[in-house]
Amino acid sequence: MMEHVSLFSLMFVVGIAFFVPILLHKFNLNMIPVVVAEIIAGLIIGKSGLNIISEDVWLSLISTLGFIFLMFLSGLEIDFSMLESKNKKQKFNPLLIATIIFSLMFGLSYGLSVVLENMGLIEDAFFMTLIISTISLGVVVPVLKEKGIMDSLYGQTLLLIATVSDFLTMILLAVYVMVKHASGFKSLSILLLFVVMFVTYRSVKKYFKLKFFDHLMSGTIQLGTRGVFALILIFVSLSETLGAESILGAFLAGMIVSLINPKKTFIKQLDSFGYGFFIPIFFVMVGVNMDLKALLSDKKSLIIIPILLIVLYISKILPSLLLKKWFPWKKTLSSGILLTSTLSLVIAAVEIGKEMDVVSEQMGNSAILVAIITCIISPILFNKLTVANKRDKKKVTIIGANRITLPVSLDLQKHDGYEVRMFGSEQSKVEPEMVSKKTQFPLIEVPKLTCEALNMHNAFDADMLIVATGNDDDNITIAHYAKEIGLENVIIRVEDAQKHKEQINEGMNVFSTLFAARTLLKALTLRPSILKLFTYQNDLLREISVGNSKYDDLQLRQIPFLGDALVIQIFRDEEPIVPHGDTRLKLGDKLLASGSKENLDDLAKELQ
Repeated sequence: MMEHVSLFSLMFVVGIAFFVPILLHKFNLNMIPVVVAEIIAGLIIGKSGLNIISEDVWLSLISTLGFIFLMFLSGLEIDFSMLESKNKKQKFNPLLIATIIFSLMFGLSYGLSVVLENMGLIEDAFFMTLIISTISLGVVVPVLKEKGIMDSLYGQTLLLIATVSDFLTMILLAVYVMVKHASGFKSLSILLLFVVMFVTYRSVKKYFKLKFFDHLMSGTIQLGTRGVFALILIFVSLSETLGAESILGAFLAGMIVSLINPKKTFIKQLDSFGYGFFIPIFFVMVGVNMDLKALLSDKKSLIIIPILLIVLYISKILPSLLLKKWFPWKKTLSSGILLTSTLSLVIAAVEIGKEMDVVSEQMGNSAILVAIITCIISPILFNKLTVANKRDKKKVTIIGANRITLPVSLDLQKHDGYEVRMFGSEQSKVEPEMVSKKTQFPLIEVPKLTCEALNMHNAFDADMLIVATGNDDDNITIAHYAKEIGLENVIIRVEDAQKHKEQINEGMNVFSTLFAARTLLKALTLRPSILKLFTYQNDLLREISVGNSKYDDLQLRQIPFLGDALVIQIFRDEEPIVPHGDTRLKLGDKLLASGSKENLDDLAKELQ
């Protein structure tokens, strides 16, 4: 009979998790993150509301797995290529900035905690500092994913701040517990855990390079997925055995998989396991286990809750103002607000604090409630601020003014989404101001087209670089320099056949007039209709990225503003998909669409 009850409760919670995103979409509540809505749903059906669900063996087990898998995915989300500054011009190092901002947050949190201790509201200032300074990766990651900005410099910076905060807070929490228990030997366990992580990474990476391993990753074997779950459980068990927290082990397991750099399709497969089943149950159960009625009936709690909420926002927003040096005011403010979201580690820290008698039941529940409030308010405010941001035009830099690039610059300028600048060598008989004024070519002349001279004119401050001078060696030098400083989208002109092949083998996007003419003639001979599609002047052909979470998983036929726009091809993880009316869009999809400029502008404005 007990098993039946447990399975019924599990079925009910899974049903709630299933209908929450549907209701959000149905009532156009996209400003509320799904994880926040799941917590609210848990409050409604749990102790604070209808009290029709309580935690049992099944729910406790799966909720714990959800928490562990959430920390694993948080470690997996780290893009280690962002840890070093690649843009020498901006001198922006996301890891350094994240560490500095966390240090400011931690210092400010400690100062505010000392004030609370002197007021008699808390018992241990350092332990409260750990609670205040933590940031919930479990909220930050889904919000950044939903906004489609996870891979941007801004998104990765916020992710790194949250990661550094959670990671160092976990380490400090583990050390705090060991010091309180007067176990100096156990303090070495964290170091041992990192040694095991490094050895495991080196071993697993070696196997990933073997060709036979690719075969074992697909079909009914799915060795990659089996390996991931084994890796998580090994590190979680090892963490608990060494006296550290299980969430630290799960996080390190995620970092190992991220360092291996698996295919995006595999990462999406892991996301589907976590966000499709385990993690929603965890967030629903957080709400179920909260007893708001008992908490709000306590007078001291009514004093602590608003004070703690104010302290959290002060400790996160003030240090985040440092980001103003690289991002606009609206993004800077919204980053501080989002980073105030704190949940997962607060719950873990409160449970540990109760066991150690440094946190009372009433104080612990107040901290969890404040964490839930931040998870409701902060993402909504963040979404409000980021939705209002105007999308910047793509900056295109063209190096080399000649009969190939000049007309291309004019064509790109006709598209409202592009801001074009062209750099050419100084000509004694040519005045660039007159050229720009009379012909509308966006020409900027420099004494010599070298990397140093171009850097002085901020030529590499662009989303796309086209290097097309008449000198192959100069083009190769400039293009490789741009790649080294972090410019990803680089197109290079190389006419020499051998050099052309070498640059392609190095992964560069290469073109030549000879190759282009041959390809054009071949296409005109074999596929003239396709060529007309790309060269027809009355209609435009444009690539549009899906970045608006409102259209994630929406059928193509349900888009109401297509007009005469026709989606010709969809590229998902660099794989082409033939679009049909039933094809569902996904965040990150790139649509190749044709149509009038007005309708394509509307489509891009809405989807991006």
